[in-house]
Amino acid sequence: MDKVFIENLSILTTIGVYDWEKEIKQQLVLDLTMDWDNRLAAAEDDLRHALNYAGVSEAVTQLVQGQPYELIETVAEEVAQLILNQFAAARVEVTVRKPKAVANAGCVGVKIVREWSGA
Repeated sequence: MDKVFIENLSILTTIGVYDWEKEIKQQLVLDLTMDWDNRLAAAEDDLRHALNYAGVSEAVTQLVQGQPYELIETVAEEVAQLILNQFAAARVEVTVRKPKAVANAGCVGVKIVREWSGA
C-alpha cells in the first residue's frame, strides 16, 4: 500500500492536565502517515482520486483546536478516527508530540496505528 504523509503539522491548542495549562495555548506537532492507493490518482493526474493532504491538514487542525484536551493520547485517537472515517484511509499512523512538556526533554509524545474496521 502507498503512503501519504504529513510531517510537522504544528497546531496551537489548549492541552494539559494542570490548571495553568488550561489557561494557555500550547504547541502540538503531529506526523500523519496514511495508507492510500495512489495508482488511480497518478494515472489520471486527478486530485479527486488522491488523498487530499491539504484537506486532511485542515480537518485535523480544526479538530484539535476545536476543544480543550487534557491528554495527547486523546488527541491521537480522535485524529486517527477522523482520518479513517472522514477520509477513508485504510490505515493511519498518528504521532503527537508536545514540545517542552518535560523540562529535560526536547519533546514527549505518543504514536498510534489504527486501521479502518469497516464499521
